[in-house]
Amino acid sequence: MLCAFRYPTLGLLLGMLALGLSCRDRAAGPRVVLYCSVDQEFAEPVMAQFEKHSGIKVLARYDAEASKTVGLVQRIRAEAAAPAADVFWSSEVFHTIRLAREGLLAPYRDESGPGASETQNQSGPTMFTDPNGCWYGFALRARVIGYNTQRVTAAEAPKSLEETLDAKWKGRLVMAAPAAGTTGGDVASWFAHYGPERARQILTRLKSNGVRLVSGNSIAVRMVAFGQADLCFTDTDDIYAGQRNGWPVAMNFLDQGGDGVLTIPNTAALLRGGPNPENAKALMRFLLSPELERLLVQSDSHNSPLHPDVAREYPQYALLNPLRVDYGRVADSLPEAIQAGREVLE
Repeated sequence: MLCAFRYPTLGLLLGMLALGLSCRDRAAGPRVVLYCSVDQEFAEPVMAQFEKHSGIKVLARYDAEASKTVGLVQRIRAEAAAPAADVFWSSEVFHTIRLAREGLLAPYRDESGPGASETQNQSGPTMFTDPNGCWYGFALRARVIGYNTQRVTAAEAPKSLEETLDAKWKGRLVMAAPAAGTTGGDVASWFAHYGPERARQILTRLKSNGVRLVSGNSIAVRMVAFGQADLCFTDTDDIYAGQRNGWPVAMNFLDQGGDGVLTIPNTAALLRGGPNPENAKALMRFLLSPELERLLVQSDSHNSPLHPDVAREYPQYALLNPLRVDYGRVADSLPEAIQAGREVLE
């Protein structure tokens, strides 16, 4: 008996450990695990608001600029058998579509409040909503041509993809590598919109015009701001961030052949089998609410809202002439576009 008391059985030890972990979890309070590819400086204040009003702690993992979105997508795939996260807040839609097709996202429906149902019914075209409820789009950005206002006048700054191919811009353009972030989706949209042959011709002409590749959009904007390049392909939020810093940068929408500019929604999705399903639904309701879009349009990223009431409050951030493209087709073109980018540009 004395030995049994001094040296507990393995079963007793495991039971004591489980009890200790359970007590620690209860003491920590409710939580939700978020994978987020949105720039941390924009996402953290938003998550602080959610924590304040919900009482749910957000354990967030962010992606690095050089592997934006792609790193977290790979992590989600690697963890498919035992998901560590509950919600994926992506800064783009194309990889989210691919995750949904792979069965890694769970349907989300909330007919009781300002969640997915409101986004579906009020936010506009169904292109921003997965038909099976596996992801929802909100808070748009657009692809743009950034330029240095001290080196390029507003009158001469190119206003379309085709204009950037002119020989006058030889050696003056920089862009993120197509494998990084939204640039991959942008190049994939050329394949979906123009067709593969024309898209490859555009890549070839960019190469012959001396385009330089960097690891991310923010780096491209910085190079333009500091005179290392005159033009860059980037997103609206990166130009707004540069202007906040007092940099001499402005932008024109990256129009594709007069048919419009690629708009890129943020997306929110439940991960199938996540560890905190009820808290995950609460976070989804928040991400898809008008309050969230209002916070983002007021932030330095100035995302364009989809909720009509919020859009009416901020008409200066409306995105005119969006490209009518099937995001599913763009997602289908993504592997080909990334491979072509490597073959032609690198």
